[in-house]
Amino acid sequence: MKKTILTGLRPTGNLHLGHLFGAGQNWVKLQDEYNFYLEIADVQALTDNFNNPEKVRKNVKEITMDLLSIGIDPEKVNLFIQSKIPEIAELTVYYSNLVTVARLHRNPTVKTEIAQKKELFGNEGESITYGFLGYPVSQAADITAFDGELVPVGEDQLPLIEQCREIVRKFNNIYGDTLTEPESYLSKTKRIKGLDGNEKMGKSLGNAIYLVDDEETVNKKIMGAVTDPDKIKKDDPANPDVCMVYYYHKLVNTDENVNTICSECKKGERGCVACKKELAARMNEFLSDFRAKRKQYEENPELVQKILDEGTKRAQEKAKEQMAKVRKAMKIDY
Repeated sequence: MKKTILTGLRPTGNLHLGHLFGAGQNWVKLQDEYNFYLEIADVQALTDNFNNPEKVRKNVKEITMDLLSIGIDPEKVNLFIQSKIPEIAELTVYYSNLVTVARLHRNPTVKTEIAQKKELFGNEGESITYGFLGYPVSQAADITAFDGELVPVGEDQLPLIEQCREIVRKFNNIYGDTLTEPESYLSKTKRIKGLDGNEKMGKSLGNAIYLVDDEETVNKKIMGAVTDPDKIKKDDPANPDVCMVYYYHKLVNTDENVNTICSECKKGERGCVACKKELAARMNEFLSDFRAKRKQYEENPELVQKILDEGTKRAQEKAKEQMAKVRKAMKIDY
């Protein structure tokens, strides 16, 4: 039998290149090898968007269309909406008794995200809600509700999986061997940098190219990308290794062209404007297939809804089965 794999996305905006290269392309490969559950994590998105529910609701459909357009096959993947699985919320409550507040504060991923909030929002970033602090507990419920054995993650999310493993071990120690301890499936792809050179491409950072961006938007964003600051004039030699235009050429251009670009850049034979225009053309060519597929889903919203309904129904059946085991172990199967 195939092993069960679970991953998810928060519906707070459309997919960008970081999602595609960092996870999406890998998911498309994994869907042929595993029993795959892919969660649209709307409840988790509300932990820091609770005052903007329309944003989350809108992006459930947006992200679904993005995922289908990059090659996620609804016949192979159980694509479901988190809030439609009440068993996840129930498990979260039970697991909250197994984790101390101090342990949550020590979680490196949580600490990093709290620091980012303070940096972005100043004193307002200190107003961390119970829901935000406890989202690793909710994530443990996401994984175990479907008896997840593998969870695809980047290195920055490894502490979250370790926290889930701790919860599973404690649950099994108290209530008997019931839950599967999940393993991390570490992505081999490094995090994609932003157009501004930031180590992370992110929605809140304003440095992303989204898969839904039209040609004009892509052109404008690439023309503003960071290049070698020491290159002043068109014919000055430059260092392509510090240039984000060259960085993105390596993502979407051919090896032969990339080698030529590198050589010309170092010799001062390539101007930044021309290089950016070439990248924009390549990027738009790269995104053209995605745009065409997505347009088909945009024109058939009833199909998108049907896919979500069917995937969620399958997920509900699995979660109910798992929840019955948990309640029995906890002596609350009245």
